[in-house]
Amino acid sequence: MSERRAYTAKAAIAGGGLAGLSAACALAESGFHVTLFERRPYLGGRASSYHHPGTGEVVDNCQHVLFGSCTNLIEFYQRIGVSGKIGWSDRMTFVEPGGRQSVLRASWLPAPLHTAPAFLGFPFLNWGDKLAVARALAAILPALLTDTGESFQSWLLRHGQTANSIHRFWKPILVSALSEDLERIAVPYAAQVVRESVKSPAARRMGIPTVPLTELYNAAADYIASRGGEVRLRCAVEGFQPEDSGVSLTFAEGSATFDFLVLAIPYTALPSLLPQHPFSQGLRDRLAQFESSPITGIHLWFDRQITDLDHAVLLDRTIQWMFHKSKLLRPESSVRQEGSHIELVVSASKTLLEKSKAEIVDLALAELREFFSGARDANLLKSAVIKEVHATYSPRPGIDALRPATQTAWPRIFLAGDWVATGWPATMESAVRSGYGAAECVTRASGMGDASFRVSDLPAAGLMRLLYRGR
Repeated sequence: MSERRAYTAKAAIAGGGLAGLSAACALAESGFHVTLFERRPYLGGRASSYHHPGTGEVVDNCQHVLFGSCTNLIEFYQRIGVSGKIGWSDRMTFVEPGGRQSVLRASWLPAPLHTAPAFLGFPFLNWGDKLAVARALAAILPALLTDTGESFQSWLLRHGQTANSIHRFWKPILVSALSEDLERIAVPYAAQVVRESVKSPAARRMGIPTVPLTELYNAAADYIASRGGEVRLRCAVEGFQPEDSGVSLTFAEGSATFDFLVLAIPYTALPSLLPQHPFSQGLRDRLAQFESSPITGIHLWFDRQITDLDHAVLLDRTIQWMFHKSKLLRPESSVRQEGSHIELVVSASKTLLEKSKAEIVDLALAELREFFSGARDANLLKSAVIKEVHATYSPRPGIDALRPATQTAWPRIFLAGDWVATGWPATMESAVRSGYGAAECVTRASGMGDASFRVSDLPAAGLMRLLYRGR
């Protein structure tokens, strides 16, 4: 633990998602007296879990995963002592309707060729598809592509991609990663996802929490409390006013003055909190140009196990991912272990927003039974559908220029969130990077010097080192 100063500055954090929690933990460790305000009765923001009243189960609002390239998120989990609650997998299984499976795994070849043998063996792509993908990868990997206003769908067509390669390779990877349709994804976002996933064999390892999501982030609350801080749940920040020597904050239980404020709330909630100021109007105008992209999580409980797989990418249908929660979650968790608890994920789920729960469950069941024969005879015991309407901002062409910096016009107030300009798309990694960046700004503004909380990117390996040299 770092040495504390005689005078402890008070820092308020508005928002208990990953951005707010990472900022709060870094500042608490640095000697600040931290008070974190969260309007919900639980932590985690859009990466949270809660007791679902209709099923009596603890459910994640949506399955969240991380990869080996998420260095700041991994460091955050290590910081709060929950890295042992992440299960890692180096295999990704693709399942076609009818049940045929293909496994993506690494070989002994150097990056970016380490997955080439598995890719070349994919039966759901023909040789024309594979040659087309190879040509596109050759164009993506060496260059830092800029945002010219072109969509990635258009870029793919311009680079000779077949309809099958787009539908069965590019779409499953990028729609899940960026939660948007290919025709609405900016080229640099897609290129970054691809480069980060192949830069090293370690980059593509997938981490999945083995406990309900909020259980991870309760450890962050303990971390803050053990360092003299406080977490206030069910206590929303209702407004703030910059002052010469601090920030006046109003919240559900009253008001207080803090030395610094980190606004780590969704971009959809921020405009209503901003005071009258030219900077406020400019920020509102920028955020008004953001668009949301939804994610839908479908939880199904069966009376028996329907598959031996822990997780899978599902091709050619509405549902995109299957997570076998009763196999992934530890037995000591509050999720029941009998039968199969399956969570299905649909990213960029605009077509599901107007559908009823019954319609979505019927659709999911019909599709699931196409992939897994064990689901055909299984009885559905109960279900839950969770629509996260504002799951991410849409990474459409031109959006990067609108993402605001951490600093504001007020020297004691800073922004954090996956929507802030972090250099990463809307991911848990981006949220933690923004939280650590805001904490660095607070420490500098307090006169403590140039603290560094963000950690380095995952180093490139193999042949990718040649491409990353000098970047």
